[in-house]
Amino acid sequence: MIASVRGAVAARRPDGVVVECGGVGYAVAISAETLRHVPAAGEETLLHTHLVVRDDAMQLYGFASEQERGLFLLLVGVQGVGPKVALAVLSGGPPRELLRAIAAGDAARFQAVPGIGKRTAERIIVELREKVEGAEAPGPGAASAGGTQAGDADDPRSLARQGLVGLGFTAGEADELLERTRGETPEDLIAGALRAAR
Repeated sequence: MIASVRGAVAARRPDGVVVECGGVGYAVAISAETLRHVPAAGEETLLHTHLVVRDDAMQLYGFASEQERGLFLLLVGVQGVGPKVALAVLSGGPPRELLRAIAAGDAARFQAVPGIGKRTAERIIVELREKVEGAEAPGPGAASAGGTQAGDADDPRSLARQGLVGLGFTAGEADELLERTRGETPEDLIAGALRAAR
């Protein structure tokens, strides 16, 4: 698995970049959000990557952060969402905003993405919420870092905890990060937790 590529930007296009590493140019498909972080041709960049291997092709997908890559992997796990559609979703904003939309059940946000209809948008919300809830598996009386029940869907810390678990953190790691974070909204809490995790 190619986990990342670092090198000079040889070409920069709306749908992808070519990064030259050790004399080899890697064509990497990226989202519009990641493109905002890619420097001009000739400058060095680092992209976190995921390689998709199919019978007829191999395609490398690149991301400005591990958080974006984690959200990409969650999206392509949803029935009806392929890598290209997942990149289109990620082009709609920073990962923390998309996580907030999932937590809020904002299917309209995803329905606005080209290639996603109402049923697929609703499926994204349902399936990603189920994965987050399944990963938490709270026991009787389990509480989030804010002291509220983990199932309290309206609590900002509970929503932030779900978002962090959805990005690949364990429930314990999410709790620990949130204990070191202050914020009024799930978005602020997730952003602070991700900064603390660096």
